[in-house]
Amino acid sequence: MYMILLILHIIVSLFLIFAVLIQSGKGSSMANIFGGGGMENVFGAETPKILNRITSFLAIMFIITSILLAILPGKLTTKSILKEELQKKQRVLPTPSLPPKN
Repeated sequence: MYMILLILHIIVSLFLIFAVLIQSGKGSSMANIFGGGGMENVFGAETPKILNRITSFLAIMFIITSILLAILPGKLTTKSILKEELQKKQRVLPTPSLPPKN
């Protein structure tokens, strides 16, 4: 479970980086990134709205996976150092033997 979530987090991170980098700044159009200075929009008229929604969705997924990755390790670990030490001490201590019944 943890490994699947970690892989999903890495994939979402990479897509989020790509989505942020592909967006243009206020002073230039996105077409200039790809060398098409004469084109106004590469993917149509709704490009900024779609990219904003994709970036928002990826950012929300990034936050959710980050929180889950922070919470899950504590729930997955069932080992306790104190319990292990107590078990070792109980094994070492001899158990009192009862006198034989005649």
